[in-house]
Amino acid sequence: MGIDRPSSSLPLLASLVFSVLNAAASQEVSPQGNDLEQSWAKLQLAREVASNFARIALNCVGREYPNKPEHVLNDERDVRSPRSFHPAFYGCYDWHSSVHGHWMVVRLLRRFPDLPEGAEIRAALGRNLTAENIKVEVQYLDQPGRRSFERTYGWAWLLKLAEELQSWNDPDGRQWSQNLAPLVRAIVQQYMDFLPRQTYPIRTGVHPNTAFGITLALDYARAAGNPELEKLLVERSMTYYEDDRNCPVSWEPGGEDFFSPCLMEADLMRRVLPARKFEQWLGSFLPDPVAWKASRLLHPAVVSDRSDPKLVHLDGLNLSRAWCMLGIASGVPDSHPIRKLLVTAALEHAQDALSHVASGHYEGEPWLASFAVYMLSHVELSKRW
Repeated sequence: MGIDRPSSSLPLLASLVFSVLNAAASQEVSPQGNDLEQSWAKLQLAREVASNFARIALNCVGREYPNKPEHVLNDERDVRSPRSFHPAFYGCYDWHSSVHGHWMVVRLLRRFPDLPEGAEIRAALGRNLTAENIKVEVQYLDQPGRRSFERTYGWAWLLKLAEELQSWNDPDGRQWSQNLAPLVRAIVQQYMDFLPRQTYPIRTGVHPNTAFGITLALDYARAAGNPELEKLLVERSMTYYEDDRNCPVSWEPGGEDFFSPCLMEADLMRRVLPARKFEQWLGSFLPDPVAWKASRLLHPAVVSDRSDPKLVHLDGLNLSRAWCMLGIASGVPDSHPIRKLLVTAALEHAQDALSHVASGHYEGEPWLASFAVYMLSHVELSKRW
């Protein structure tokens, strides 16, 4: 079992955080186009909800314990506190959760510049994303036994944070982006060094999933104008996935998944292939929409215990399924037989998961909030139902 303790976001926050979203979550999903569009409209990221998400993140980005380090001990000098190794990303239970917690508050402040928590967010980012702190983070990666540290899940979120900062027209944001640059370069180099040596993709529903690691890195490469990284990521995607057929949807979900291997791969290939070729590829990869209706892929996973740090992954699965379904749907024509099926299923997943993010359990709450903001950002970009 995980640590069953409420976070300092307090039960009150857990009861308030989705006051706007719960109204939509309580409604039945309608197969009618107009009703479907209206239901999605009610899941837009409102300022009140963004404020509550920000409080969840602020509760963790400066909180060192409890902490679950991914740490190789080279000698007795490596028996130290998480913050001494990771002065920028020591909070939120583990390194990668801290990274996407930082991404989330940047995203929220960009989306809502007048957010009440704005001053606290800037103060937290200013404390953590200093040039000196980032220098220590880079030094950590350079030590023996660290080549696989956070590969590739944490790498991907670090590049997502970099993408968010680089595209923010804000004096503080530009400074933090500049401070973060050495770590970004180190992570990019790790992608360049590792992926050519990775012969086979990792098709898991948790952190090492190769498709997810490439997806966020590809978005970064295109936003940052890095053609060398983009070329490698596209080539690896085609090598790993171009010939895939008949993804075994009946095998999903795994008991501790927070990604759907099938949907994550399809959402990546949507970014890589031209529209017509993607439609053809998808027809072979997920060839029978009718059979989907009998599978568990189209219905939210059931979470039996949100205090368990592994079982709560399934709330994250419901959120990531939703954003993948929306992404895949955006890559096919309006008339495609799976398009409405995916958008309807995505709504069901989003409604279910959003009502459970603020559980009061520290193992799940901070990273699930990040997943929720990422998913809701996809909603804002996917207006075509």
